[in-house]
Amino acid sequence: MDRFVVMGVSGCGKSVIGAGLAAALGATFIDGDDLHPASNVARMAAGTPLSDADRAPWLDKVGAALGAPERATIIGCSALKRIYRDRIRVGAGRPVMFLHLAGDKALIAARMGARTGHFMPPALLDSQFEALEPPQGDEMALSVNIGPAPEQVVADILAQLRAVRV
Repeated sequence: MDRFVVMGVSGCGKSVIGAGLAAALGATFIDGDDLHPASNVARMAAGTPLSDADRAPWLDKVGAALGAPERATIIGCSALKRIYRDRIRVGAGRPVMFLHLAGDKALIAARMGARTGHFMPPALLDSQFEALEPPQGDEMALSVNIGPAPEQVVADILAQLRAVRV
């Protein structure tokens, strides 16, 4: 397995964990936020949650990015709903493993409140949790607790990947 999506609600650490995991695996990391059209970024910055229709072109870009390179690739992408993950899988045209960064709302809200320079306001966190459909047993996915330090979260993911021999 060499295609991964580090997923979860905004503020869960997708960029930090994704970059750390990519470094550990010798993979390319792509921040899914960079694939959003400017109109999506503007909507979120204004405090407006995205609709499924708003997300569709973005999800297609995420899938295409996973399918394109020959090198192992990790993308940070919320992938909150099953239909989003399915769309990404189809767009990639190859197996994709989803790595769900799971944490409680209070922890994530505190982290969002502490970060600067990000377009996603903490006010949208509730809508993120409302949309979240954690991966189910029939999906190729792992879940990891984001409570520990990022280095430990990466180590936990690597241990789970070794255990399932991905």
